[in-house]
Amino acid sequence: MLSDELCVLLSEFLQFSEYKVTIRCVSRANLHHLQQFLHGQPRDSPHAAIQALDVALRESPSLKYISVPFLHSLFQQDLVLLELPTIYVTVSRSFFCKQFGSDKIGGGLEYWSGYYQSLRPTQMGLSLNIDVCSTAFYKSITVVQFVKECLGVRNPAQPFSDSDRLKIKKALRGVRVKTTHQQGKTSIYKITGVTSTPPGDLKFIWNEGHQLTVVQYFEQRYKYQLQYTTWPCLQSGSDSNPIYLPMEVCQIIQGQKYPRKLSGAQVASMLKATCRRPQEREQNIIDRVVHNNYSADALAMSFQITVANQMANLPARVLSPPTLKYHESGTEKTVVPNVGKWDMINKKIVKGGKVRSWTCINSSWLRPGLVNSILKGLVRACNSIGMDFGPVTEVKSASLDCIEDVVREVHNNAPNLELLVVIIPNDKGHYGKIKRLCETDLGIVSQCINPERKKNNQYFANIALKINVKVGGRNTVLERAFVPNEIPFDIPTIIFGADVTHPVAGDDSSASIAAVVASMDWPEVTTYKALISAQAHRQEIIHDLFCPSTDPEKGTSVNGGMIMELLTSFFKRTGRKPARIIFYRDGVSEGQFSHVLLHEMDAIRKACVALQHDYLPRVTFVVVQKRHHTRLFPDTSGNVLPGTVVDTNICHPSEFDFYLCSHAGIKGTSRPAHYHVLYDENGFSADEMQTLTNNLCYTYARCTRAVSVVPPVYYAHLAAFRARCYNEQAEGNDGGPPGLRMLPQVKDKVKEVMFFC
Repeated sequence: MLSDELCVLLSEFLQFSEYKVTIRCVSRANLHHLQQFLHGQPRDSPHAAIQALDVALRESPSLKYISVPFLHSLFQQDLVLLELPTIYVTVSRSFFCKQFGSDKIGGGLEYWSGYYQSLRPTQMGLSLNIDVCSTAFYKSITVVQFVKECLGVRNPAQPFSDSDRLKIKKALRGVRVKTTHQQGKTSIYKITGVTSTPPGDLKFIWNEGHQLTVVQYFEQRYKYQLQYTTWPCLQSGSDSNPIYLPMEVCQIIQGQKYPRKLSGAQVASMLKATCRRPQEREQNIIDRVVHNNYSADALAMSFQITVANQMANLPARVLSPPTLKYHESGTEKTVVPNVGKWDMINKKIVKGGKVRSWTCINSSWLRPGLVNSILKGLVRACNSIGMDFGPVTEVKSASLDCIEDVVREVHNNAPNLELLVVIIPNDKGHYGKIKRLCETDLGIVSQCINPERKKNNQYFANIALKINVKVGGRNTVLERAFVPNEIPFDIPTIIFGADVTHPVAGDDSSASIAAVVASMDWPEVTTYKALISAQAHRQEIIHDLFCPSTDPEKGTSVNGGMIMELLTSFFKRTGRKPARIIFYRDGVSEGQFSHVLLHEMDAIRKACVALQHDYLPRVTFVVVQKRHHTRLFPDTSGNVLPGTVVDTNICHPSEFDFYLCSHAGIKGTSRPAHYHVLYDENGFSADEMQTLTNNLCYTYARCTRAVSVVPPVYYAHLAAFRARCYNEQAEGNDGGPPGLRMLPQVKDKVKEVMFFC
């Protein structure tokens, strides 16, 4: 007999708690409404019905997997988990298993392979979206071994520096470990911090007021002689009731996902290990579907769900690449990209920047001869593409510890400096310091060069393209930019790109960063200005798009915000008011579509009216999604061609969306961008919107390739990343979390150019 109440017993650290669970019907999933929705009839999305069917389809695979909390509870009950044949872990909508594929990626981490599964409404009906994926996990090793790999420690007797301790604290916070010093007995602890004192000096009260160090306690209580007495202890429990754990008696429990941002080296290792060619990825996906055997799933069958073992066949078309225009002085004045790429041979940039006063600071291990060789290569590359680039004014050397002082000295000696080139190792911390100092304090345009990169002609050419737009130049334009009656060149148009980046998982205090860029030229649409702002932790709505305020003295409205500033800048640069706004918005999940559209469209409207009461340009609002699991595989081998677009079958049953693979796959399987037109006052046809978006992808300033997402979104992402550097430096200066600290303002001289490139 079924009951609406049941008791559940949960364990946590060997303490069992009983909970009474009440189950009651709150709504019924209407499958008739779902059928109407899938047939394209206008109505609200039946989320409840889709979610219910998704849960039903995930149930059987989920029974094979172990959630992380249950994994830990098995350890707590002294079960020998490592003797189980396979350990599976669920992370959100993905399932991971070490046996699917695993390897070390450095820093005490390893990747596990798995697969993603989700039920989606499409024009074909309900479709099962499955893709192979990988993510980083902690290696199940001793904490001592983890520290050695994380810090590169070779001498165990060497004490920790403050930066070492903070790095380990950040890396291990929230991780569960088991103790190994008691034979036949295991205890589980969750790490909350790392002590500032080593176990030989760390004292606590034990046994009726007797004070002992941690080293003495382990000797007396467990007859255990600690070896790593200069290393700090792990801390568990609360600050008021701490538990101190020497690192050498702790082992990391298997199956814990690494929640923080990977280093560049770890990302490179993971990509190298998990990168799959299209045919291999396609076969992996099919193998996973066959292995899951959905057709024999009793629960799925009870819902009358059947899943085919083949991928969906769908029509696609390939958009032609645009013709790009270069300067008339070059041998080649135009170029038609071939398979999404081209080069700068025999071409001159449309508008070359002029740099006569520039300095180089060398903070690397490179000898003066190599530095001079690099600078000569840079000058040669800049001049060869059409810049007016003079020889270096001064070359200075500086250690990383004093580089900020040297930058200030250079600025004081040359206040009209046009460019600062810094040769600096691949060190994110010092890179952020330089960018924050140059762009928000001194007002200097800067370019960093990594001494470890291979210095060939292509490298210098790419650096030259970046420098040119940073000093106010323009690299290329679409040839049809001056053809009347072609979008967006028919009427004055401003194109926005917006993105909000959030702190990495595990960071529960840092501010989110919003970045908005907008085109500042028309009809060329290649030069962009960026604005950045900090906002509440993990807030997705961009708060500063429109900022109403009142003059406290006059009592009049003094409105502002990002949209107003960018529209005003466009008018100053072009002498025209935009009659059309195209707003590309990145980073929005489907569940947030309506919320973001409502608030941000309202902000755009208010900003326009605040500039002029009858100013109502037509707006098209497009969400761009890159982090999805839809993959396109051609009938033949290899990746789909650049310009491949799909707007049927796998797209939304009734809304305006399409998948566009605008770039050529360099390595692995190309991932198309998903464009969802949420609001369109301009009345674009599907062909017009797709062609415009594809053409813009060939105007990215930093390289001679079509990029995977529309450039204004790419630029917004770069600007937000730059602002994150500013905020991280502010955090490091006072030792506390950045929270809602205001970002430092970018100097006007820098803000007016594409400093973020």
